[in-house]
Amino acid sequence: MSQEPNTQSDLDVLIVGGGPTGMMAACELLRRGIRVRIVDRTPEPTAFPKALLLWPRSLDLLDDLGALDAVHRAALRINAFAYFSDRKPLATFEFSEDLAPLCLPQSETERVLRDRLRELGGKVERGVRLLCFDGLDFSGRISATDGVTAVLEHTDGRIERLRAPFVIGADGAGSAVRAQIGTDFRGSTYETAFALVDARIEGELPPDQALYYQSPKGALVVVALPDGVYRFFSSLPPGQQVSVPMMQAIVDERGPRGVRIADPVWQSVFRVHARHAGDFQLGRVFLAGDAAHVHSPAGGQGLNTGLQDAHNLAWKLAAVIRAEAPEELLLSYGPERSAVAQKVVRDTDIQTRAWLVNSPAKVRARDAAFTLADRSGLSRLYGPVMAGRRLAYPAQRPSQLPGGLPACRVRGQLPGGLRPGAVLPRALALHHGLAGPEADPLSWTVLLTPGPGDQEWTTQAEHLAARRPQVRVERAAHGLALRHTGCGRAGYYLVRPDGHIAAHGHSGDLDRLETELVTALGPMPAYTLTAPAGEAK
Repeated sequence: MSQEPNTQSDLDVLIVGGGPTGMMAACELLRRGIRVRIVDRTPEPTAFPKALLLWPRSLDLLDDLGALDAVHRAALRINAFAYFSDRKPLATFEFSEDLAPLCLPQSETERVLRDRLRELGGKVERGVRLLCFDGLDFSGRISATDGVTAVLEHTDGRIERLRAPFVIGADGAGSAVRAQIGTDFRGSTYETAFALVDARIEGELPPDQALYYQSPKGALVVVALPDGVYRFFSSLPPGQQVSVPMMQAIVDERGPRGVRIADPVWQSVFRVHARHAGDFQLGRVFLAGDAAHVHSPAGGQGLNTGLQDAHNLAWKLAAVIRAEAPEELLLSYGPERSAVAQKVVRDTDIQTRAWLVNSPAKVRARDAAFTLADRSGLSRLYGPVMAGRRLAYPAQRPSQLPGGLPACRVRGQLPGGLRPGAVLPRALALHHGLAGPEADPLSWTVLLTPGPGDQEWTTQAEHLAARRPQVRVERAAHGLALRHTGCGRAGYYLVRPDGHIAAHGHSGDLDRLETELVTALGPMPAYTLTAPAGEAK
């Protein structure tokens, strides 16, 4: 049975895909007052662990969402990655508390998000799949149409035609949404298949580490999971099927000695891909998560990248739907997130190929690189990158940067330097109420860092912000700002609702601040002052 297209006044965004990315997008939209419908073709939520690690930047997002306590109750902290070559220790990269990931099986992450989604008034409609988009506009212009008509099939055979202003495709690597918008999925698939066994063990293994055993015969990775379970995954020998005896043989041959796989919980075979979509957006349709990019599990970045896609897209959609920002804001989603995805695909590909090298010369080169990183202290750069603390979107306009060539602009190009596009340091954001569960998820912030006696320019900056109801002003103490930003000059940081710095400037750059406010939020509406009787208007 078919229905006529429905413009549904109670719907702003249709989300296709009810996994972590789709539910994160739904939660972020709902808490900003946006009406959401989320559908998934599978009849039940996943019961499998799949992805494991949640890195600190993703934990920040879950904290802002009000879901971090639930994550902590179920998760296990991973304190180090240890690398071996033919069982000989190569390097151990330890994580400080603020950089350490949490290990939480994907099924548990989904449970946490599903509970939060329910608290926000949402739910995943299961057994509903996208068949096609009817009459999709391929011009790529948001203004070319008022929405997208999705044709949905229910488990009882009913066909539904639904009109939605915007669509998010978070429906996985085999995305129907991606197929409908016609973008390619460029990249490659590794020749080697991988086997995975989650199990309890007999013997001893570190309860808080990931162990990487590299060998010319293949890679073996062992990761501690909650509740005394360990994940073993390895390149699959040609012609073999995954089984506990097969994995035990690999552990005995090249893994930790004295360990027996005793009580299997889950086992699977999977192929590893390194791919990303050519376009993350076509007009009013967006791709996020595995629908937009897939890559090796090396470093446990995949689920995190999807959550961050959802977070980036949701606040922008909310701002546009609420008429608080121009539609052009949505055009920044694809460039920002595709740049991140391409880097993750590239970096994880390098790691995976390093696992699999088998020629003596390449093994020596790889081992020397790990040893050098460990002994020289280069590994200190590894943790912040993995944790998402180095995430920064490239500046697109000169007005995002301070005028001239001040020291902070130069420092921002160095590892760890703060620059526009980066996330405002978490401690500073929490101190001023820009982050955390109680923060306003819709608000932009002008964070002023005034020096002694700086009254005139700060008054002007406050006046610029006061004209826009969605912008708040905070003043940071000079010492606190210097400690967290590295910039000692009087100035400002324009901070987006997602915590990223949209622009930074100094006291003489208020024209640049005004330009960025107009770019992000649109021009101020024209108005006419009504003069008192007898006076000229």
